[in-house]
Amino acid sequence: MSAEDDAAITPPRIGRAGSYSKGIARRQEILDRAIEVFRQRGADGTSLRRIAGAIGVSHGALLHYFSSREELLVAVYEHAEHRRDVDKEGRVPERSVDVMANAALANLEVPGLVQLYSTLVATSLEAEAGPAKEYFTARFERVRSSLERKLREDQQGGIVRSDVDAARMAALIVAASDGLQIQWLLEPTIELKETLETFAVLLAP
Repeated sequence: MSAEDDAAITPPRIGRAGSYSKGIARRQEILDRAIEVFRQRGADGTSLRRIAGAIGVSHGALLHYFSSREELLVAVYEHAEHRRDVDKEGRVPERSVDVMANAALANLEVPGLVQLYSTLVATSLEAEAGPAKEYFTARFERVRSSLERKLREDQQGGIVRSDVDAARMAALIVAASDGLQIQWLLEPTIELKETLETFAVLLAP
């Protein structure tokens, strides 16, 4: 593995990394395979042992990196988001009003990812502590803050109306995105991206 490859590997925040860059790369490979399994089959309620079989690794290998099914599933979602963010690098910066619509559309490209997200958020609400609670509490704060910053930048640039509170609007857009994705799970004919793009019309100067 080259120095460039080492630099490209992001240390995990969920689960154990293993020893040095080789262990991190192995963990990343497992998560890549897990995402492909979701792409082919969607998410289901199988055990950690059955997930290991579907991915093509031993149950022991999976336990080396993830201590529970919940920890693995949170790591899969985190990894999918990270891959999406990496794919966006070098592209034209998104308008604030497009961020959540584009993210929701990217989620739909991996069958089971929206369901996984909704399930993990529900899990985080039911538990006082745990991987899902810790990850999604921090994630919501990070997403709101990032979107608020983009909204303020677009207000200063004159492409978003200046008479709305950026922090409140960020929370509202995130809530709309999550709610629409849940509705889409129940009724797939809902035009998720097009509905979220309504914010661009409502927030135009």
